[in-house]
Amino acid sequence: MSEPALPHEPVATDGVVPTDHPEHAGSLRELLRIAIPLMISSGSVSVMHLANRIFLTWYSLDAVAAVLSAGILHWTIISLIFGTVQYANTFVAQYEGAGRRDRVAAAVWQGMYLAAVGGVLVNLIALFAGPLFAMIGHEPAIAQLEAEYFGTLCFSSVPTLLTAAMTCFFSGRSKTRVVMAVNVIGVSINVLSDYLLIFGNGPFPRMGIRGAGISTVLAQTVECLILAWLLFQAKPRAEYGTLRNRAFDRDLFRRFVRFGFPQGMHFFLDVASFAVFMQLIGRLGKTEAAATTLAFNLNTLAFIPMLGLGTAVSTLVGNRIGEGRPELAVRTTWTAFKVSAAYMLTFAAIYVLLPEWILQPYFAYSTDVDPKRVDPVVVRETVIVLLRFVAVYCFFDAMGIVFGFAIRGAGDTRFALWFSCVCAWTLMVLPTVVSLKWFDGGLNACWWFCTIYIIVLGCGFFGRFLAGHWKSMKVIEATHAENVDESLRDSKIPVTE
Repeated sequence: MSEPALPHEPVATDGVVPTDHPEHAGSLRELLRIAIPLMISSGSVSVMHLANRIFLTWYSLDAVAAVLSAGILHWTIISLIFGTVQYANTFVAQYEGAGRRDRVAAAVWQGMYLAAVGGVLVNLIALFAGPLFAMIGHEPAIAQLEAEYFGTLCFSSVPTLLTAAMTCFFSGRSKTRVVMAVNVIGVSINVLSDYLLIFGNGPFPRMGIRGAGISTVLAQTVECLILAWLLFQAKPRAEYGTLRNRAFDRDLFRRFVRFGFPQGMHFFLDVASFAVFMQLIGRLGKTEAAATTLAFNLNTLAFIPMLGLGTAVSTLVGNRIGEGRPELAVRTTWTAFKVSAAYMLTFAAIYVLLPEWILQPYFAYSTDVDPKRVDPVVVRETVIVLLRFVAVYCFFDAMGIVFGFAIRGAGDTRFALWFSCVCAWTLMVLPTVVSLKWFDGGLNACWWFCTIYIIVLGCGFFGRFLAGHWKSMKVIEATHAENVDESLRDSKIPVTE
């Protein structure tokens, strides 16, 4: 006969008891067990972007000026669907915390349906790449490279979005080592393909910026196939019904969109604001565009791994909300903030004290000697100045990531949408437009607006977390027992044991 559950240990509705030991719940040990693989996974993506930019710097600084503008436009277009699809992580986490395994797979399938349809629609935009970038108004040589890269990158949309949906099945259940392994494989393929296709090494032709786009398509496709193979293995099919729960569920899909769409719109408007910001800076000239690209790329060394930590926070908050233990979610979030603050401040010191060291790989083999192209020396000096802005907002970036992911993990997606939207467009984009159009503002003024935006965003998410509204939120449907309890409370009938 099994022992009865302790009062502080929730019993799952299907008899599955949460796997975390009570003495470790909410601890640094629990957080790191889940977060470190996700941080490595996200960090590997950062390495991929770093290698991509380094290779393109060696190939042509014009390509560097084009790749971020085109890449961020593609990300802007898919971010609405990506953010919505990725919210399956919260559904999986809360269903797992409540012990409702049949609903875990069903939630992932709703995300996969949305990913497939959305990815196909994004592919069609590749047909209009040339006119789209010609309309933006960048220099013709840069616009041509942007259209080439963007048109290729669009074909990564379907595997990218399907990968995001299937990843939630593992990350939402704290199986983050699987996510790490798959991402590392994909990044390795991407970096190797970059080396072969950008420069034409081995039997491959020299493809330049198009080769970088093809590498991304190839890597995302491999990741998608690996995750599909893992998702339909015998064990997940038996325990979670990953095949039998594949039906389209109208009620679940409606709830999925209700909570996930605000996150998707949040992603979209946030990325769109940076896309517009980058297009505005692109009008200042090639040097400003290339320097901003490299500064943001170096910022990803700190920023992207923290997204992995944020996903871990979102997962654990979702688990605790599903279990009915929000106080542990608070403890986990504060622990994560301490980790992220220390990490970000370390990078801030590097950006200020050792900029030459982290810039060295970019310019070690740069071959641009044409006076009509970007001057590497000027770009280098400009990046060093921009990294000081990055150092100023690093700490507040950590606040925005940790506390923002925490409240979204509970279901507070609408506040995240409206607050981030208002901040991005009123504090960064609009002042940049006014500065450049009427006051002849330069690059530094644009970066000051970006810095102010990130500071205010971090403080706002921190305040929302402290307010505590998220503690009473839940995205999953109530169980029969919860409905009975609520009915009894509403009717004021005393509940007897």
